[in-house]
Amino acid sequence: MSEVKLENVIKAYDTKRVIDGIDLTIKDKEFMVLVGSSGCGKSTILRMIAGLEEISSGNIYIGDKKVNNVHPKDRDIAFVFQSYALYPHMTVYENIAFGLKMRKVDRNIIDTKVREAAEILNLTELLERKPKQLSGGQRQRVALGRAIVRNPKVFLMDEPLSNLDAKLRVQMRAEIKKLHEKLQTTFIYVTHDQTEALTMGDRIVILDKGKIQQVDTPLNVYNNPKNKFVAGFIGSPQMNFIDCEIVNDTLIMTEPIFELNKQIADKLYGKSKVTVGIRPELMINPTGHIKLKVKTEMTELLGSEQIVYFNIGKNKCCAKLNTDFLVEDSFDLNLNENDFLYFDKETGERLA
Repeated sequence: MSEVKLENVIKAYDTKRVIDGIDLTIKDKEFMVLVGSSGCGKSTILRMIAGLEEISSGNIYIGDKKVNNVHPKDRDIAFVFQSYALYPHMTVYENIAFGLKMRKVDRNIIDTKVREAAEILNLTELLERKPKQLSGGQRQRVALGRAIVRNPKVFLMDEPLSNLDAKLRVQMRAEIKKLHEKLQTTFIYVTHDQTEALTMGDRIVILDKGKIQQVDTPLNVYNNPKNKFVAGFIGSPQMNFIDCEIVNDTLIMTEPIFELNKQIADKLYGKSKVTVGIRPELMINPTGHIKLKVKTEMTELLGSEQIVYFNIGKNKCCAKLNTDFLVEDSFDLNLNENDFLYFDKETGERLA
């Protein structure tokens, strides 16, 4: 069993909590992604699991074993860092084998494991090269190989692709997912890149200021965000947020828009001010019956798509459209009320 469990884990520096009461279970063989902006605590969580940071309180389990006071080398984990951390004077073979040599593993076993890892990562032809002779993607695969040969219970990866260019990142995302499927062990992956999170994770943990905001599958996080923070963090461009009033079950943006259906009206009962969220790709919906005329502020061309910016009242918004849509100085939005999400204007919590 390679399940990882955190129970009310707190990390504090003096009186400041950087991790504030985290409860999280990562299932055996799951690919879990921790995502959030810089300073949210995602790397700290990874380092606490690894034993590189002490926890202030709470418990961490790897499998059935509580590891609060277990030395990092005895936790049966492998850590892949953002920097490749390869020894420049050693060959690829020697870099991959280094950890096993330090544990005085038999030479024949080392050779077998290194060559198996090289085969998995397509490094066999590069085993005699030095790191300076490798590309960024090849160096990252060597770092992965060094982790694989240990056959750990859990792989921990701290933004391993952030030093690669865009094309290599896409390629390495696919390779790491294939590696997970092949090794059938638990992966915990940290990134600030929501695209990596959405494309790689079986589930995603969205963090903000040391607290978990939502844990769910990528699709559920995108379609059913728990609060305004998650809704705004996941998605590119981010979700549009429009401050509205409700008067006698009528939603008002810049003018009376429509009467809320009873189910939504009941959920919003007692609320006079709400924030409506709607994805940019849903601002012109063929099934939409709500029309709003807006003035074009700016247009960005992105190959097959264009992002058009405009204001609704005092709210800055945008629409993601096909390039065959003719954008003039002003144009009509076609909105469908079924695409709206409603958030509490004060707390940001999802209402309906």
